[in-house]
Amino acid sequence: MRAAFASRFDDADPLAALTVGERPEPTPPADDWVTVELRATSLNHHDLWSLRGVGLTEAQLPMILGCDAVGLDPEGRPVVVYPVVVTPGDPRGVSILSEHFSGTLAERVAVPRSNLIPLPDGMAATDAACLPTAWLTAWRMLTTKGRVADADSVLVQGAGGGVATAAVALAVAMGKRVYATSRDAAKRDRISALGATAVEPGARLPERVDVVIETVGAATFDHSLKSAAPMARIVVSGATAGHEPSVNLRRVFAMQLEILGTSMGTPGELYELLAFCADNEVRPVVDSVIPFSRVEDAFARLHSGDAFGKVVIDHTA
Repeated sequence: MRAAFASRFDDADPLAALTVGERPEPTPPADDWVTVELRATSLNHHDLWSLRGVGLTEAQLPMILGCDAVGLDPEGRPVVVYPVVVTPGDPRGVSILSEHFSGTLAERVAVPRSNLIPLPDGMAATDAACLPTAWLTAWRMLTTKGRVADADSVLVQGAGGGVATAAVALAVAMGKRVYATSRDAAKRDRISALGATAVEPGARLPERVDVVIETVGAATFDHSLKSAAPMARIVVSGATAGHEPSVNLRRVFAMQLEILGTSMGTPGELYELLAFCADNEVRPVVDSVIPFSRVEDAFARLHSGDAFGKVVIDHTA
């Protein structure tokens, strides 16, 4: 079958480590695993990090990339693939598809049957394929960790990337006052179109917020602390611009702030996210939809840094 996979590692030029070609058909490793015929997938920065060699070893190559997917189960029913798999050999006890088990950027993928969630009626496969990683992370950041139901206002740092843009769209749909930062003026315009107040990084907000969504790290963390209201939650799921920020601990304890780490989400949270998007007619922010026959172009778009929202791959085109 045709697949996109990491054939080697290249930290300086991850696209040079990407190979598109034939790979063996998936072999379910246990009786409770099934093969899914893929219809749509989406890219994540995780895929680029894999090409750089982060989270993989030479012994695991070649590794089919991709975490997110929508496809057909063995009975022909449309399903969304939950990408986290129990992995006893991993220190975390779990792994994401394309770490220990082959990923979704192929014609077919093997996953545990329990990882399949029905695709909601009326939801396009190319929309649902955006949800299992970036949007699920944003959902968990807002709901389970950020307790956004008890909040009036939210700050999202670095909107434009998959998780941050998802957090903006979801928080707006929840009726919250949303502020979002971006260095790019054009992206700030697009953030405003989503219903948020777009500001430059470090700008003083008109109010202190109850929840901060932090995926940037050192470059924005001081602003996150200064923008947080008393007893606010700062939820961290990434550090694209530095993982060792300077933290003013006096502000943390004086304001009784919570700094919470998270990654991905549970199958139940993915089910809740799918239902929320279907019930509230929330469509994921899609930068582009590219045929699987041009998957290299999809990687180049993500790597360029110009994408706003998700880069989606249509396996039917």
